Amino acid sequence: MEIAVIAHDGMKADLVQFLNKHKSFLQSDEITLIATGTTGSKAENAGFKVTRMLSGPLGGDAQIAARVAEGKCNMVLFFKDPLAKHPHEADINMLIRVCDVHNVPLATNQATAELLIKAISQQS
Repeated sequence: MEIAVIAHDGMKADLVQFLNKHKSFLQSDEITLIATGTTGSKAENAGFKVTRMLSGPLGGDAQIAARVAEGKCNMVLFFKDPLAKHPHEADINMLIRVCDVHNVPLATNQATAELLIKAISQQS
């Protein structure tokens, strides 16, 4: 299962903490992680093997959306910062729309991400 991890700047520490909390499951042979550029480097620094795309504002969100549309990415964990402005809001909305069109689970906050990881880890 390929899981994309993305976080806005104000949420990167929260995402890394989330990844560490679920480290044993997320580092299993069943899971492949992909990420936007800076988020991916933060995850790598925490010890995760991650395939990094471009930074979100430089097209990383679009690259992940393309993987969703191609049926390669099975879940997206996108820790959005709802209190900050984002110059690439159109790309973010496009990623959310592509997940909806292709019926791919998308968590935009930690509570939803917890539920998704709990659900798939119980199936393994």
